[in-house]
Amino acid sequence: MSHFSTLRTKISDAETLTNSLRDLGIQVKTNADVRGYNGQRVRSDIVAVLEGEYDLGWSQNGDGTFDLIADLWGVAKKHNQTELINSINQKYAVNKTLSEVKQRGLQNANVKLVLQ
Repeated sequence: MSHFSTLRTKISDAETLTNSLRDLGIQVKTNADVRGYNGQRVRSDIVAVLEGEYDLGWSQNGDGTFDLIADLWGVAKKHNQTELINSINQKYAVNKTLSEVKQRGLQNANVKLVLQ
């Protein structure tokens, strides 16, 4: 029986996700296995290699969004999973917004992001 959970996300940019994970000091692998309970593994497009025996993974769907795949029970043994996932989502949102601003030719504009 698999311990992995799959959660839908609104993440759609692999490069921004990868850069966001690295910004947070998390090691990233691509096309790698997500580690789970009792040595179980599942393949994902992007893997956040976490301290301990469990990882977070993201697999791309047909519509371009990514699903988060993880053994959440195992991740919670070493990490506050809600805080970890929220920090990843927040960093992704900031980086995605800044990326969009740059693509629109506003490199010299002052951008103020207010996070609540």
